[in-house]
Amino acid sequence: SAAGGRPETRLSRRRLAVLAVFSCYSLVNAFQWIQYSILSNVFAGFYGVSFTQIDWLSMVYMVAYVPLILPATWLLDARGLRLTALLGAGLNGLGAWLKCASLAPGRYPLTLAAQAVCAVAQVFILGLPSRIASVWFGPTEVSTACAVAVLGNQLGTAIGFLLPPVLVPNTPDDINLMAHNISIMFYGTAIVSTLLFFLTGVVFEEKPKYPPSHSQAVLQTMPPEDYSYKQSIINLFKNIPFVLLLISYGIMTGAFYSVSTLLNQMVVTHYEGEEVNAGRIGLTLVVAGMVGSIICGLWLDYTKTYKQTTLIVYVLSFIGLLVFTFTLDLGYLIVVFVTGGVLGFFMTGYLPLGFEFAVEITYPESEGTSSGLLNASAQIFGIVFTLVQGKLTTDYSPRAGNLFLCAWIFVGIILTALIKSDLRRHNVNSGIMNLDVKAVPVDSPVEPESTTLKIQSAL
Repeated sequence: SAAGGRPETRLSRRRLAVLAVFSCYSLVNAFQWIQYSILSNVFAGFYGVSFTQIDWLSMVYMVAYVPLILPATWLLDARGLRLTALLGAGLNGLGAWLKCASLAPGRYPLTLAAQAVCAVAQVFILGLPSRIASVWFGPTEVSTACAVAVLGNQLGTAIGFLLPPVLVPNTPDDINLMAHNISIMFYGTAIVSTLLFFLTGVVFEEKPKYPPSHSQAVLQTMPPEDYSYKQSIINLFKNIPFVLLLISYGIMTGAFYSVSTLLNQMVVTHYEGEEVNAGRIGLTLVVAGMVGSIICGLWLDYTKTYKQTTLIVYVLSFIGLLVFTFTLDLGYLIVVFVTGGVLGFFMTGYLPLGFEFAVEITYPESEGTSSGLLNASAQIFGIVFTLVQGKLTTDYSPRAGNLFLCAWIFVGIILTALIKSDLRRHNVNSGIMNLDVKAVPVDSPVEPESTTLKIQSAL
């Protein structure tokens, strides 16, 4: 222990390698998610199936997430970071190789099965950013590290908007050429993801030799038998600020999923034949969002103003979506590029904010569990919003669909304003000691003396 009886904290050099490898295989997983949707006309022609069947190749990601998230977060807590990382990277590679076997018209079911394997891999990937950030990074870099880890996934989506249309041009008259082009994309992905699986095995360790922050040091002194996964979930649902964040995060991120999925339809409704530009607007949305994520992460590390930042970004997203909605049909594509970029900047910038705010208000509960629940909420809202907004867009107009989302985001603003900001992890790191840091439900102040004493002596 260091002076004053506080455990020694050090930063490991390996942390940057862990973050880099994770971000890369997360990138490949996101790329595999979007590679069919952005080429829906090509794949519908190649496999001889309907557009709805091609849409299912991307919706399988959302559908797989919801039932599997609880087992996946349990595994993260029970078996640890390394095994979870290897499962994510391994299934990602397996799905990619299965796709290589589906390179013939008529093998749609195999491609769907392969995509389902990738969707399962995603469950072991999406909950890791805040866990990796907490376990490996110090208090002044934890939010930035989380933002970088989330960034890998967004960058994968961006590359998925950009690369497949270049690799696989639509050649409806020459199916053999099409199969050849698709094979380049599939085999390339498979080789890269296999390489990343081996790198994960080399680089990932359970945790660094020394804890990077005092909040981690405190968690490491807790005896494992004090931890109950079921109790952890119950505690999270008894934590009112977290429940409010869970709903508001689901609304914002679900709205973003919906806008991204339906962007092609919205743009093509007002600008016929502009499929390529629709992809570029999607790219603009994601890239602007990546910049937003990093800026928000750096800002949080610098100021620790979690609630204020989350609320401001929420309000700006609402304004952004309103402007996007009413300028979509003006007839100027450049306007859509600008409003789409602004919208992406705030909506995606919100992602790491929500994760980090959740970890703060739920400490010492597991980061994997809180971010897993946030993602599940986002997927559920995403499925519902996509179906409803899609119906409104086709039956009425894109404006009707977007206004539906605006109304929900307004509800989210109110919920965010009601969150009580209790920065537990920050308080432990800055030495404002909460001696009852043990994971107990908020409404039961009575707890066995022995554990409190254990923690006091540990501190």
